[in-house]
Amino acid sequence: MPRPTLLLVHGAWHGSWFWEPLVDELGEFDVRTVDLPSCTGGPDELGGLEDDAQTVREAIAAIDGPVVVVAHSYGGLPVSEAASGRVTHLVYLCAFMLEAGESLLAAAGGTPPPWWEVHERHIVATTPEAVFYNDLDPATAASAAGRLGLLSRAATETPLTRAAWHDTPSTYVVCDRDAAIPSSAQEAMAQRAGTVVHLDAGHSAAMSRPQEVASVVRGAAS
Repeated sequence: MPRPTLLLVHGAWHGSWFWEPLVDELGEFDVRTVDLPSCTGGPDELGGLEDDAQTVREAIAAIDGPVVVVAHSYGGLPVSEAASGRVTHLVYLCAFMLEAGESLLAAAGGTPPPWWEVHERHIVATTPEAVFYNDLDPATAASAAGRLGLLSRAATETPLTRAAWHDTPSTYVVCDRDAAIPSSAQEAMAQRAGTVVHLDAGHSAAMSRPQEVASVVRGAAS
């Protein structure tokens, strides 16, 4: 079997830039990334979950041969909605591994977390250094926080219509020091995965522990 192409799908508020440290560790692979419409542009330009899923579908369709998809955080939703065909493995990196009919907001308990600043059309992450980057050095955390965008409110409220992990082998990476998604919630979702790995990392393990995440991805790709 040929070496699969990797497709990396970032989480809420982030962009393809999130994956730069991990891409550097995976030089033997053809690695693709996307920028999700729900996190791109101003409040009136943000796309919804279906736009994100379509972006993932198109990225998969543009790849010849097998594909391993790695989803971070919110990225688990569009990946679960869109992945099919040549996708041979799904890696959920402290990601929302939800069932059809569930939305991100419902999975979060139905009430926005205190660090969400909710507006009519968009949501701002108010304390990213503490929530996303608690295991990065202060300068790197501040730099990453400065690159964050907005998040479409609609994307958090739209339920999935399908869950690709029912049909595709999957690995769940629980990040034990995650301040955004409690490890207990990750462990509950991870019960849906074929393989479960724990990392001593915060929410942005692809930045803080890229070598360890790369090792997991290699395992999924083999």
